[in-house]
Amino acid sequence: MSEEHERTIGAVSESAEIRVQLPAHLKALAKVSGEVRLDVLLPVTQAGVLDAIESRFPELRGRIRDVKTGKRRPLVRFFACEEDLSHDPPESELPPEVVAGTEPYLIVGAMSGG
Repeated sequence: MSEEHERTIGAVSESAEIRVQLPAHLKALAKVSGEVRLDVLLPVTQAGVLDAIESRFPELRGRIRDVKTGKRRPLVRFFACEEDLSHDPPESELPPEVVAGTEPYLIVGAMSGG
């Protein structure tokens, strides 16, 4: 096995356990309670977390982001470390506190109306 192939395999296996808080309606669909813990490949990005959620809970596919475009649904927001990450690019890396597991990644159902 080549050295390059070994590095690639090693890089693929590196992951972090991320804590994710889902809104009540998504927890009900996924049949979970409390916080969800997911292994996400490094570097940990918003897209990586959403890929991991949809892989583990296929019933949430299309509920958080559009299946065709991959864009966030209008009434869904993403937060971490008290910052709104909703408009950050999906490839944006999450804060170190989220990657370390000391802070959760929050998926929040926004409210509308007036």
